[in-house]
Amino acid sequence: MSQILALPSVQLAFAALLLGSIGLPIVGVFIVGLDIMPVRFAMMHVALLGIAIGLLVGLDPLLCALVLCALTGGALTPLARSSTGLSGAMGLLMTLAIAAALLVLSISGVNANGAFELLWGSILATRPWDVAALGVLAVLVPSLYFWRRRDLALLLHDRELAQCSGVAVERLTLVLLVVIALAIASAIRLTGALLVDALTLLPALAARRVGRSLPSMIGWSVVFGLLFNVGGFVLALLLDFPPGPTLVLVGGLCTLLLHLKGVKR
Repeated sequence: MSQILALPSVQLAFAALLLGSIGLPIVGVFIVGLDIMPVRFAMMHVALLGIAIGLLVGLDPLLCALVLCALTGGALTPLARSSTGLSGAMGLLMTLAIAAALLVLSISGVNANGAFELLWGSILATRPWDVAALGVLAVLVPSLYFWRRRDLALLLHDRELAQCSGVAVERLTLVLLVVIALAIASAIRLTGALLVDALTLLPALAARRVGRSLPSMIGWSVVFGLLFNVGGFVLALLLDFPPGPTLVLVGGLCTLLLHLKGVKR
């Protein structure tokens, strides 16, 4: 095990998981609070389109995915006035994004396997640039929470109440959607877009079973993020399992146990 931990790729993966477990679970709390679960799937498809564009023009695919996800998150803000409007837009966005991605890959002659390999992700393929992006999120997301925690508490509890209380709802929603989109795109390299819930949603759902206020949910989400992701990665190394699915299974089973314990109580 010590020899495995000495490998540069494993060390980068550990650093990425540690940093990702700070910012990404808090993003999951935002997703749960805003009740925009479909945003994950929509941004996964947008990220695939960004990857396809990057491969076509010769730019870094994940950088293109980050930029396109951020622009898309901002463009969705006017539809966030009601959860129904935003959820409906997500379905349309997913359809258009995947169609556009497949069209770009087809007419450009780019090997689609490269795009889908990035979409599936690989923790051991983490690069220093990926760690840096997660490091920025690890600072940006907690800072956003501590800076606007009162406004966030009101917005995540009730949009109309927040607006009546003087919160700049439109602007704060724009910031949250952009941060959420960037976080999902940044997590692609670790678990893949299809398994990104291991870093965002599962710790948040577990924290909701334990926390009784927004500050406690934020704290517990980070704790569970570290336990699920670092523990799942160590287990994958010990058992020689693929890391991505192992992270999801560890986090999912732990969240399920907490849910069942809460139901029993």
